[in-house]
Parts: sequence; C-alpha cells; structure tokens
Amino acid sequence: MTEYSPSKAKPTSGALGLTACIALVVGNMIGSGVFLLPASLAPFGPIAIGGWVLTSAGALVLAIIFGRLSRVVTKPGGPYAYSQEAFGDFAGFIIAWGYWIALWTGNAAVAVALVGYLGFLFPIIVDVPMYGLATALIAIWSLTLINIRGVEGAGFVQIITTILKLAPLILIGALGIFWVNTENYFPINHSGTTAISAISASAALTLWAYLGLESATVPSGDVIEPEKTIPRATVIGVIIAACVYISVTAVSMGVLPPDVLAASAAPLAAVGEVMFGTFGGLLVAFGAVISTFGTLNGFTLLSGQVPYGAALDRVFPAALGQQSKFGTPANALILSNLLASLLLILNFAQGLVAAFNFVILLAVMASLLPYAICSVAEIMIRLKGGEVLRGAELAKVAVLGMLGFTYSVWAFIGSGAETVLIGSVLLLAGVPIHVWVRWNQANDVEDIQKTDTSKGELP
Repeated sequence: MTEYSPSKAKPTSGALGLTACIALVVGNMIGSGVFLLPASLAPFGPIAIGGWVLTSAGALVLAIIFGRLSRVVTKPGGPYAYSQEAFGDFAGFIIAWGYWIALWTGNAAVAVALVGYLGFLFPIIVDVPMYGLATALIAIWSLTLINIRGVEGAGFVQIITTILKLAPLILIGALGIFWVNTENYFPINHSGTTAISAISASAALTLWAYLGLESATVPSGDVIEPEKTIPRATVIGVIIAACVYISVTAVSMGVLPPDVLAASAAPLAAVGEVMFGTFGGLLVAFGAVISTFGTLNGFTLLSGQVPYGAALDRVFPAALGQQSKFGTPANALILSNLLASLLLILNFAQGLVAAFNFVILLAVMASLLPYAICSVAEIMIRLKGGEVLRGAELAKVAVLGMLGFTYSVWAFIGSGAETVLIGSVLLLAGVPIHVWVRWNQANDVEDIQKTDTSKGELP
C-alpha cells in the first residue's frame, strides 16, 4: 500500500528529532571506506578530489530521492519495496538480488580494511598474506556466529564507537593542514589518463563511502515531522560526511608522497604517525579497527536480513526465510558470508589495496542498479496511484529522477569494464533463481488446489 500525504499524528515521546536523525545518517555512512580510500585514490592524484565532489553531489540527490520515497511507500524493505511498488515483482526481485550482492561483497571489502589497520598494530598480519586472509575470515565468521545467536549491541556502545571512529578523522581533517607538503599535490593528475577519465574512475571508488545512505531513511512514524525531518537529516548528514571525506583525503595526499600513500595498507594511520608520532598512528589505527569492526557487524546483520525478508515475501528461496532456534535468519547469514569468504579468497592474493579496490567497485556496481531504478520510482508509483502530476510538482519529481538516474548510470560506467562484466553476470545469475522460486510457488498452489478438490469429492 502506498500513500503520499504525511501522517498528521503527533509523535510519541520516543520520536526522533532532527539531531538524532542526522547522527543516524552520519553513523551509517562513515565506516571503513574513508580509512582506506586515500590509498585507493592516490594513483589518481589530487584530481580525485573532483571525484569526491561529484560523488557527494550525486549522494545528495539520492538522499533527497530516498527521503521522498520513504514517505510515498510506507511498507518496509527500502529499495526493494520501492522498486516492487513501482515496477512489479520481477523488478523487486532484481533489486533485492542486487542489494544483497552489494551487502555480501561489501562485507568482504570491510574485512579487508579491518585487516589493513590491524596490520598497523600487528605488522605480521600484513607481512604474511595468509595471516591477513585468516584474520579477515575469522572476523567475518565470528560476527556471523554472533548474529546467528541474536546478540544485540547496546545503544550506549554504539554512541561510544561512533565517537571513537570520528575523533581521529576530525583530528586529521582539521589539523592536518599544518603538516601538508604542497609539493605532493603536483602533478594534479597522476593517472596517465584524461581528467574526465580520472575523475570518473575515482568517483566510482568514492561512492563506496556513501553506500547505506538509503538505510538511514527512518520510518516516518518514528520521526517528528517526518516530511521535513527525514529529507533535512539525510541532506545534512551527507554534507557532514562529505566534509569529513574530502578534508581527510586532501590532507592525506598532502602529508604523504603519492607512492607511499598508494602502497599503504593503513593510510590514515601513516598520516597520523607523521602528524603526532607513534601515538598518533596507533590512535588512528585503533579508531579504524573500531569503525571497521562495527561496520562489518552492521553489514553482517543486513546480509542476513535482506534475503530473509525477501524470502518471507516469497521473492527469494524459502530456505533463506527459515530461522534458527535463536530466532535469527541463520541460513541467510551463512550463505551470504560463505559468498563473502569466497570472494576474499579469490582476490586476497592481489594485495590489500588492490583487493579492496576490486571488491568495493563490485559492491558499488551492484548498488547502482537499485539506485537507478529507485531514482525513477516515485513518478511511477504516483502514476499507478492515479495521481496526475502537473506544474512545479511534476518538474521536481522529473528533475530529481533524471539527475539520480543519470548519476547512477555515469557511476556504473566508471566502475570499469571488468567490474561491470562480473557484476552483470552476478545480477543475471538471479534470473533463473526468480524463475525457480515462481515455479515452486505455482506447484505449491497447484498441490493445494488438488488437495482441496480431493477433499470435496464424494466417495
């Protein structure tokens, strides 16, 4: 069911205000990406800041779109619910499938970032690749088991971990300018390609840092004046995250020579070490470990919940909708993290930074299809609901949709030919799964009808 008019009911005493919603947006976005992306962007040079700017603008448009969709479609499910409402069951399935791919590939990427910063604290982890791989797999499966058992973190712990991960980033972004060597900013473009190509490629990498902005669109019933608070909170949250990302990357590129930055498995820890000595490096590494571990836990939770919810809607195979004795989606969690582990094993030999780059591009590419579809979902939903859009309202919906769709397609192309090829194969692999699920559903209905008929027959 859809609705457009916001609820007129007064919020409850536990309703969320603007500050709480902004904190939710920022906390959901700032995770592992910013701690390793400076190394990923170093081969492009300072021109990569242009990628950050364009990605931030695209993320703002998407934030506004998801804020609007959260009011138009009230049922849970995020991108899956919006796509299904706008374009039907098959579109809903493909979006759920792509979103799920983004989650388990994202799990692998976060695990790589975690290993990089643990390696700063314990160098043997990165010096011996097998130790690094083992550490990543242990982290993934420890959190998988925790989520299977249904352990929930306290809100106080979440606040503390958010502070711990933001503190070193703010220190670097705000004070790092005093350690910048301007010679490190030249040449501006290190990539050997055109400026447009370098900005496009760097923008595809930086979108990783914004993935999850859609998960912060809190249900309107829990928010004070949701028609105002949700869009404002998502926009302000994206702006705050953008300021942190851009300042930290600019400082990193100015403090460390490009070759040193590009080769670092823990770039911000290396920057912190230059700025504040050994203690600074350890402080940043500790904050990064806390941040990436928390992000990994969140991705693990979602990697189980998304296929579980889709299975309950009879979109994914029924086995993924089964619960453990703890009431958790164990089958979905295990399958998701088996795939994440396989992806890690296949790519870890490339080295930490190279493996991270490939995996985040794959996660970004899988997320861009849901973003593109959701960009044009509102106008379809409202047309299906019998609304005739005219004038300023039509212009607003159409322009937002066009901007979001164009940005998503542009970022999709920027992911690179190899990533697009592999990602497309993964997305297409879902089509037979959809056919199989629908076949089973049809057989179940036929069996029920036969049973009902046989019960009604006279002996």
